[in-house]
Amino acid sequence: MKLRLFPQEPAGLNLLSLLARQIVHATGTLSEILGAPASEHGRLVEDMHDHEAKSAELHFALLTHMRTSFVNPLPREDMYALSRYLNEAMEKLDAAAELVSLYKLDRLPKRAADQLEIISRQAELTADAMRKLNNLDDLEDYWIEILRLAKRAERTHRVWVADMLKDMKSAQYARNRDIANQLVEVTKDMRRVATQVGSIIVKES
Repeated sequence: MKLRLFPQEPAGLNLLSLLARQIVHATGTLSEILGAPASEHGRLVEDMHDHEAKSAELHFALLTHMRTSFVNPLPREDMYALSRYLNEAMEKLDAAAELVSLYKLDRLPKRAADQLEIISRQAELTADAMRKLNNLDDLEDYWIEILRLAKRAERTHRVWVADMLKDMKSAQYARNRDIANQLVEVTKDMRRVATQVGSIIVKES
């Protein structure tokens, strides 16, 4: 694969990295929510809304940067797709947090923590990868690892749903299933980011 070097100022890549970093922060906040009594959910959900608002600001800042920059380090459509997937992942984390509060859930199964661990790892890897998009030779391992984590998340989701069906009554199952679905969709958005990076690697090879 050829080495790809960009002489441009890397502001766009830094914005993408900051977007992924917001997901790391949001995952930490959601972990706090899962471990807190319902009486503390309101405050923590506000923190999550702040993460989501910051993510939206970064997303729109990137769009502005792409419009006003003469040369971007990647094609605009690739940078837009990466930013959109990251922002959508944040929106789903925010929704999961809000559902925990609305449903007044004091405790979720261990599978929720397992999914959050996967999401946090995906986000850490992605934040690092976004800064390295000017040297695609460094990113094949990232692409492969995110896909591996996404498959693990799918398996975790299936086991979580099966356990809930076995152990929960219908109303409790429905509430927990909503949250499980939001979390697995976050992992799918992170996979979409990695797949987009893979597409860039293929195009530039």
